[in-house]
This record gives sequence, C-alpha cells and structure tokens, in this order.
Amino acid sequence: MSIFNPGVTLESLNKLSANTMVSHLGIEFTSIGNDFIEAKMPVDIRTLQPLGLLHGGASVTLAETLGSVAATCCIDRDTQYCVGLDINANHIKSAKSGYVFGTTKPIHIGKRTHVWEIRIVNEQRELICISRITMAVIDKR
Repeated sequence: MSIFNPGVTLESLNKLSANTMVSHLGIEFTSIGNDFIEAKMPVDIRTLQPLGLLHGGASVTLAETLGSVAATCCIDRDTQYCVGLDINANHIKSAKSGYVFGTTKPIHIGKRTHVWEIRIVNEQRELICISRITMAVIDKR
C-alpha cells in the first residue's frame, strides 16, 4: 500500500516542477514506488561548479526537491502545505558528467513534521551524496 496520495504520477510531479529551479536544472522525476520517489539530474553546465565537478548546492537542490515533493504527496494539499525546516548533506564522491540519481524514503511521517532520507548516486550506483531533510507540515489559514 502506497504512503502517497492517490493520483500522484510522474506526469503530475514533472508538471508541478515546470518553470521552477527544478526544471531549470533539468531534474526529472523517474519513478514512484509505495514508499519512495526517484529523480535524475544531469551533470552539465547548469550543475557544475568552477572546478568541473558537480556543485554541492545542485546535489542539495535535488535532495530538497525529492524530500519536499515526497512530503507534499503525503498530506492533504487542500488544508496543509510543507516547507523545509532543516537539511543536511554529506558529499561523498564527485561527479563530472552524465547523470546523478536521487531516491527519497521516509524516516518519519508525523502530523507536524516529516523526516526524509535522500541518497544520490552516479550512473555506476556509487554514493555521491547522502542527505536528510526535515519538513514542517503547516495548516493553511
């Protein structure tokens, strides 16, 4: 049984990201499972830092995108919304080209906070970055 709301599709997630930083960086949602969401991001001129390596901020953007979207897919969007409260990232290995792939899974889904882990790997499935985001769940006024 899925933890995500009915109607969450790759098409709806990619459409939600149109004309945002997510689309500007080329992030594309690629898979939804019962308890995970995956996306890929190119390692190219949009995501490289001056030394020709994947920018740590780009990895964090991918991580925050995955955690934020996953949390949003678990709440009643008519009455609540989610915002990032805290994020951390450990950059384990560099990438110079190709794609990186992020997968988010929940650690905690509560009424007022969510905690999500995001693992980012390269095309060889080597760990590039591991991140954890805490999301605040806020009632709409």
